[in-house]
Amino acid sequence: MYFNEKILVGKSDNKEAYILPKMANRHGIISGASGSGKTITLKVLAESFSDARVPVLLVDVKGDLAGTALNGTMNSNIETRIDNLKLENFNLKKYPTTFWDVYGKYGHPIRTTVAKVGPKLLSKMLDLSDAQEGILTIAFKIAEDEGLQLVDLKDLRSILSYIGDKRKDYSLSYGNITVQSVGSIQRNILSLQEEGGDYFFGKPDFEIKDFIHYDGDTGNGQINILDASILFQKPNLYSTFLLWLLTYLYNSMPEVGDLDKPKLVFFIDEAHLLFDNISRPLLNSIIQIVKLIRSKGVGLYFISQSPSDIPDEILSQLGNRIQHVLRYYTKNDEKAIKAAANSFRLNPNMDIVEEIKNLGTGVALVSFQDEKGNPEIVEKVTILPPQSAMGAIDDEIRDELIKRSYLYGKYEYVIDDETAHEKLTKVKKEEEEKKQQLEEEKLKEKEEALAQKQREKEEKEEEKKRKEEERQRKEEERIAEKERKEQERKLKEEERERKAKEKEEERKRKEEEKARKNTVGYKLGKKVVNKATNKVIDRGLNKVLKGLFK
Repeated sequence: MYFNEKILVGKSDNKEAYILPKMANRHGIISGASGSGKTITLKVLAESFSDARVPVLLVDVKGDLAGTALNGTMNSNIETRIDNLKLENFNLKKYPTTFWDVYGKYGHPIRTTVAKVGPKLLSKMLDLSDAQEGILTIAFKIAEDEGLQLVDLKDLRSILSYIGDKRKDYSLSYGNITVQSVGSIQRNILSLQEEGGDYFFGKPDFEIKDFIHYDGDTGNGQINILDASILFQKPNLYSTFLLWLLTYLYNSMPEVGDLDKPKLVFFIDEAHLLFDNISRPLLNSIIQIVKLIRSKGVGLYFISQSPSDIPDEILSQLGNRIQHVLRYYTKNDEKAIKAAANSFRLNPNMDIVEEIKNLGTGVALVSFQDEKGNPEIVEKVTILPPQSAMGAIDDEIRDELIKRSYLYGKYEYVIDDETAHEKLTKVKKEEEEKKQQLEEEKLKEKEEALAQKQREKEEKEEEKKRKEEERQRKEEERIAEKERKEQERKLKEEERERKAKEKEEERKRKEEEKARKNTVGYKLGKKVVNKATNKVIDRGLNKVLKGLFK
């Protein structure tokens, strides 16, 4: 309860425990076993900061802080506590509340881009090895160098596929890229998508300034309730989201130095999940943020079962401490209780260890910082009751409150710009078209080569056929010539035989003629013929001569 410009957290018979607003940015811790009253304490602080006109961000992992938006209801427990604590000016009321939900189901969506999360946090979210984180860092660098926006997980999958396909081109400039590592990262991204990671990445990306708002009627700081009832079921995603939110908060808020009161108070429930399996470099970053973010007007309050859940380097930065009962069953529990007791400034009138073991529900040991920043002596107090309604609210009421919010419509609808996925899909399509064109050209060249080869083959076959025909023609001519010569030879032979026969016949005839002439009859006949012939010639010549000289 905000009272006399101080935040009244609890009271005892002789002591009132206040957090001074100007010391609220020195951070704090609320710890205690389940059912010890941590949630009520968180709620009381959130309401008090709102009344002090300080906006609040709190993580609601069980959904039981939503009643902050409704008027509280008086009951016997609250009446008894008011009477016992002698509270004055205690009023039941509602608080200006804005609901948020990464999944967009129980509040305005909170989105950011893959690029803004960065490779380190994303590696934790994806549970990557050092080698795989190196590949992821290379992918981010290539995307930056080539002007490719990494907005959602589609973009991340696309850039990984892209560098996997072109690993030979990039390895010399950026480092070794293995197909196995790229494949492993892709599988982990698929698992993250199945867990709902797609809801977290996208546009419009969330602006921190929307956490810092004041009610127009009362001036109260807005209480931003981040519903993590779904997100909390995925511890790795939950813790990485909170780490991102811390980092984003730190990087977005300007330096303001020490103020009279914080600009924003952030309550982180189940804070131990932040530090489970966290790498040393990432832890060092968170330690640095916790140390420096107070100068940006931000107070961080971690809620967990035991102070030992928080790393010592961070625990030492938490100046405002509220410790509820811790139960002990083992030696480790005893050690945790002693460690919690040792974190307080001693009270000579109190056995802190025994008190921690035996605190009742709603009762706590507290130690806050005084005006000089020194821790006050630990005191045992009863925590004030909350002023707004307790527990969850109906979905219909929540939906109505969300739709009435001044932010409704800003984050509800996804903006799908041309980012790495679209550009690389276009590049891949162009490359495939070019590849297809080259293949078609090669195929055409191959077909032309085959056609040319076929033509050459046909020409060779035609030439072969022509030569064969020429050979056959010549062979036919040779055979014809041979036959002609043979015929000519036969004719000559026949002519020779005929002439020889004729000669033989002539010889025989002459011999016969000679033999005939040698006969007596022939010789007598020849003489008679010769005489007759001579008489005829003589008469003919005489007639001629007579005619000439007549």
